[in-house]
Amino acid sequence: MITKTSQLQLSDCSANLRLPQYTDIAVNCGSSSIDLAILMCPVVYSGYNESLLILNSIINDPTCKGTVDATVTPPVLRFKLSLNNTGSCGSIVRTYSAPGTGAFSDFSNIQTVNISGMVRSSDPTIGTVTYYTDLKYYYSCAYPLEYLINNTQISVSAASIAVKDNNGSFISTLSIALFGDVNYTSSLVIPAKGLDLKTPIYTQVKATNLTAQYNVLLDRCYASVSPIPANSTFFNLFLPCNLDPMTTMVENGVSQRGRFYFPAFRFMEQQNQMMSTYYIHCIVRLCEVSTCNAYKTCTARRRRSAADPAIDAGVTDSQTISSPPITTKKDSIVTEEDLPRSNNSNSTSGLGVAVGILGVIASFVAQMINK
Repeated sequence: MITKTSQLQLSDCSANLRLPQYTDIAVNCGSSSIDLAILMCPVVYSGYNESLLILNSIINDPTCKGTVDATVTPPVLRFKLSLNNTGSCGSIVRTYSAPGTGAFSDFSNIQTVNISGMVRSSDPTIGTVTYYTDLKYYYSCAYPLEYLINNTQISVSAASIAVKDNNGSFISTLSIALFGDVNYTSSLVIPAKGLDLKTPIYTQVKATNLTAQYNVLLDRCYASVSPIPANSTFFNLFLPCNLDPMTTMVENGVSQRGRFYFPAFRFMEQQNQMMSTYYIHCIVRLCEVSTCNAYKTCTARRRRSAADPAIDAGVTDSQTISSPPITTKKDSIVTEEDLPRSNNSNSTSGLGVAVGILGVIASFVAQMINK
């Protein structure tokens, strides 16, 4: 039974009608908000509409209600939780401490804030029994405590770095941009369903308001599932003296921009989600033109590690700059995780199918031998 007030009907979902799964929610832990997207067709198939999915039991606050987005296929129900108020819409906020990892590996203690909650169905049945499935969708995001205390919207496209030259001190602004062509002229357009795997992503880090005395030097760039360089899963695109085989360096340390490109990929930990979402973080320095070539060598980097004044004098401290989100879509191959599950019967049925196929093959081989 479909509620009459639903914006979607069974006919709107066509091939996407099925029972709900726990992977039907996509969570984007953004820089200014937490964005949730829940597949609507399984919800409609279960007899609910968008008004019956309640965020953390908050019923009367219109800002906590979901909005149907029918412009994507399949349609989704979207919720947005602002980070200006971490406990908004009934989210549970917990703080914990742990040794720093990843970009914070040099810190012995990092305080992290975890924001979590649940979207749950509200059963419209009035009576003793119900035929509606109880739907529950969980979300969770972790942020460094310092980021939330500052209460600043992290810029995912720009950062500032102080430079001192013969004329005094000034601030140069760094920006990062993603392009879809080898000439770095057309901005990368990410479809609603995400990029195809292996799509080339051309990345540029550029400095403005920079004296001709300095060039841009990319020290390290890596991909992370977190929008901020925090303790989360990451993948190094390149490190000092170590370039990933799939990454191509185009320009580094020779002008006031750095360029490289790599093929789109997925994070394995997001393989059960509709799309894989990640961000590119680059650790950037500005080097004096006369020292850039020397600093790019492994020998110079080891000398800097030993605090060699000759090297330190020709390069600034580093800044980390982060890209907008990159989403890649799930492969079209249907896996066992994509199929509806009921109790534990799927494992035994899969075994039965496998045994049946092996039996047919064995019979065929036996007939061939007898001939």
